[in-house]
Amino acid sequence: MVIGLSGGVDSSLVATIAVDALGAENVVAVAMPSRYSSQGSLSDAGLLAQNLGISLMNIPIEKVFQAYLDLLAGPFSGIESGTAEENIQARIRGNLLMALSNKFGWLVLATGNKSEMATGYTTLYGDMAGGFSVIKDVPKTMVYKLARYRNSVAGMELIPPSVLAKTPSAELGPDQRDTDTLPPYELLDSVLTAYVEEDKSVEQIIRQGVDPEVVKKVARLVDASEYKRRQAPPGVKITTKAFGRDRRLPITNKFRG
Repeated sequence: MVIGLSGGVDSSLVATIAVDALGAENVVAVAMPSRYSSQGSLSDAGLLAQNLGISLMNIPIEKVFQAYLDLLAGPFSGIESGTAEENIQARIRGNLLMALSNKFGWLVLATGNKSEMATGYTTLYGDMAGGFSVIKDVPKTMVYKLARYRNSVAGMELIPPSVLAKTPSAELGPDQRDTDTLPPYELLDSVLTAYVEEDKSVEQIIRQGVDPEVVKKVARLVDASEYKRRQAPPGVKITTKAFGRDRRLPITNKFRG
């Protein structure tokens, strides 16, 4: 198995589960830092790999990323840097993982969680690349609970406490935080549970006292991201309603739930 190890909680949990399932000798982690990767994330990835006893490759993507920017300098001229440049980094990493998979016969484990899959906070052919998606049905708040639980079972800080304490970030832009574009995960996951798993309407969720703008935004993100989820690798079902067979929306018309 091969995993892109960012130093974040999602990839840390996936790596830990992989080692539990297959043994450390069958898991390889790959750190792929860019200009936006924090030193803390790099050290956290290294510490986790050491704790798990897995090998860690370090493949910086800066030169490749700059080559993309140079190639696109003409078409992108005069347009402010944004999502396109962020997604290039994710797709470079996906390409590298798939290259390692092809060369060595390793299965790539995708590391996206359910909150990200729900809202489209994922990159097609980037962090969604892989053959199996271990935590695709695990909401972000549950990812933290599982990580802390695994540490308690180990009787040690297997997943470093700094991983659990840091502010969630994709680190694809300067000082980027997940909350720049998403509600706080505690709020987001509660809305997703109501909308996705409990089949409640936007109006019903608003009547529960949730900010109407938050509910409308989350519902819009969920509905608009169905096309991405159709292209995601399979994964483990753990909630009452997983994306895929349990919940499918039309993607070829202007459906509004």
